[in-house]
Amino acid sequence: MANVYSMETPSSLLPFSSIHNLKLESTLQDLSLYDVQVDINQPGMILTQKLEVNPLIPGVILTENDQFNGMISRRRFLERLSRPYGRELFLQRSIRSLQRFSQTELLVLPGNTLIVEAAHQAVQRSPELLYEPIIVQLTETIYQLLDIQQLLVAQSHINQLTTELLRQQAQSQLIQTEKLASLGKMVAGVSHEIRNPVSCILGNSSCLLNYYQDLIKLIKSYEDNLEKPCPAIDDVKAEIDFEFLQQDLGEAIKSILVSSERLGQLVNSLHSFSHIGGNQRREINIHDCIDGTLLILKNRLKQGIEVVKNYGDIPLLKCYSGQLSQVFMNLISNAIDALEEAEQNGQKFPKIEIDTQVKMLSEDQIYPAQLAQLSQGNRLLYSLPIYKEAIDQDILNIDVNSEWLSICIRDNGMGIPQEIQARIFDTFFTTKPPGKGTGLGLAISYQIISEKHGGQLNFVSTPGVGTEFEILLPIF
Repeated sequence: MANVYSMETPSSLLPFSSIHNLKLESTLQDLSLYDVQVDINQPGMILTQKLEVNPLIPGVILTENDQFNGMISRRRFLERLSRPYGRELFLQRSIRSLQRFSQTELLVLPGNTLIVEAAHQAVQRSPELLYEPIIVQLTETIYQLLDIQQLLVAQSHINQLTTELLRQQAQSQLIQTEKLASLGKMVAGVSHEIRNPVSCILGNSSCLLNYYQDLIKLIKSYEDNLEKPCPAIDDVKAEIDFEFLQQDLGEAIKSILVSSERLGQLVNSLHSFSHIGGNQRREINIHDCIDGTLLILKNRLKQGIEVVKNYGDIPLLKCYSGQLSQVFMNLISNAIDALEEAEQNGQKFPKIEIDTQVKMLSEDQIYPAQLAQLSQGNRLLYSLPIYKEAIDQDILNIDVNSEWLSICIRDNGMGIPQEIQARIFDTFFTTKPPGKGTGLGLAISYQIISEKHGGQLNFVSTPGVGTEFEILLPIF
């Protein structure tokens, strides 16, 4: 609630509200406001008395029949009195006549207006009104005054808080990026070391299966050509349960072969995923990239989550495969988290659908709202210098008539609450408990899609129904 100073408050007790208690979301009602009111029908001398009692009061609220009627500032009141015959004209007459001559445009803001927004509106006023106090409406009938200097001091403090927060966020993001880079190098090294023994197991398992089949064929040939049964051989076959061994050994070798093939695929997926920072684009099959990500996440998908893949006929895409794998990892992981939360709330039949297709987009669909762009002919030109430095140079010119690759990842979880949908791409914004979410996944994914690939990352979410993310990538 606002700190309110009445006319009787000694000036020594009228410091600005403690700016150290302000936050980024602080509003006008968190500041010290002045509650000085006078009826418009009283003589002007009353204004003089009120302003002389407390030299810090920026002005006086005018009322009529206890209803808000306006405001006159200290500066404008003194200006009127300093004119020839000003004291004779205004001090003995009602304040209404003074208001008639001093009427100006008033800035009236609700008490829940953010300090930053209020300061922005205040400085947008014309120069002659710049230092006029602001009227703060706390309730339907309660109005109080805010000194413009106090507002600007509060805004300056909030700007300092913002700068410090951005510095801390940048430092945290740098640390997280370094961790991810180190992890990527470690995974790349481990996957490379595992690849050789896995290849050995895979190759030898295939040979072992062939050898087994040849030996079984040889044993059967011996049996077919024996002139009479051999009791010694029959005893050994009974001892080792030859019929079971013959069947089970083949199945065991096939199981080793299938498992080693799967391990090889997993190693390849990890190896591709770890090359997030590659400097060169290469043509890849997006379906292989998605399948590799699903393979890495297979252990989490075992909890009864159905994955439906509706793959369309799409061409090879020239892109940064490791970075796209990271985007798929983030989006599918978030979908799994949403489905696990939905399951805890009693929802059944969790499902993730992944659709791919080629689209032709209209020109107005191609412009990302978050980037300032200019159109020149049939090409898109990123116009802001800050984005020119960040965006991959290969995508500064995109043919708006070209085809676009659409990748949709859809879940039937609880959906994203409407009140936070506008913030999900903000850096460090997360609804997950501490230790489970960094708030970087979607922010980094958006950056990879928009800045490195010239695409768009859009989403539609309905609470209680589910969420769909769509990745749109230009096909060069």
